[in-house]
Amino acid sequence: MERTHETVVAAQFGPRAQAYVQSAVHAQGADLEALENIVAAIAPERALDIGAGGGHVSYAMARHAGLVTALDLSAEMLEAVAATARERRLANIETVEGPAERLPFAEGWFDFLASRFSAHHWRDFSGGLREARRVLKPGRSAVFIDVHAPARPLFDTHLQAVELLRDPSHVRNYTIAEWAVALAASGFAVERLQTWRLRMDVAAWAGRMRKPQENLRAIRALQAAASRETRAHFAIEADGSFSIDAMMIEARGA
Repeated sequence: MERTHETVVAAQFGPRAQAYVQSAVHAQGADLEALENIVAAIAPERALDIGAGGGHVSYAMARHAGLVTALDLSAEMLEAVAATARERRLANIETVEGPAERLPFAEGWFDFLASRFSAHHWRDFSGGLREARRVLKPGRSAVFIDVHAPARPLFDTHLQAVELLRDPSHVRNYTIAEWAVALAASGFAVERLQTWRLRMDVAAWAGRMRKPQENLRAIRALQAAASRETRAHFAIEADGSFSIDAMMIEARGA
């Protein structure tokens, strides 16, 4: 049976919902703390978490927002988010199943929105950003956090190849320049950009996806065959662990 991109994403992440709830990479980080500080200062009435995954953005926002909507393609992921919210007594989190490109909300419904490590899975990156702008009230803030591709094609190609071998639902990690163009075209004004390096422990990184061994061997083969410059850029270690570039963009709807 032929599958849509949305069903590929759901099939990839649904069975691993609990792993993403418990993932240290996703459950903590200075970016998550910074995001929570932003939400605390705004205290939005309604906040949206696009591509909620394990729900860590939703949990952080729920401490400061009136109502938080966690949106994801995977029903199993949303069940895990709802269960975790109940365990943490966060009664102001609701879950909604749907794609970023077709948000089931009225225009200007939210006072704040965020998306963390989700946009590289969207079938239509620009379409998802346009939808985000549509459901955000004019003049209100949005935060986008994701891995970003290096500007140099040599490094960009390596990153996309490794990501796809690990996760068939991967579409693209975009460069900062691509983010800037797409955000402007969607009606967002970038107000602040932060970047940092993120070390990926290969055992945990690969283990969350439970990929066949041939995929992992292919990743290691790519790393072994990579140029000196590529190996240095990604700080590839003996066991295959490596570092990637991440960014946090604060934007405002025009």
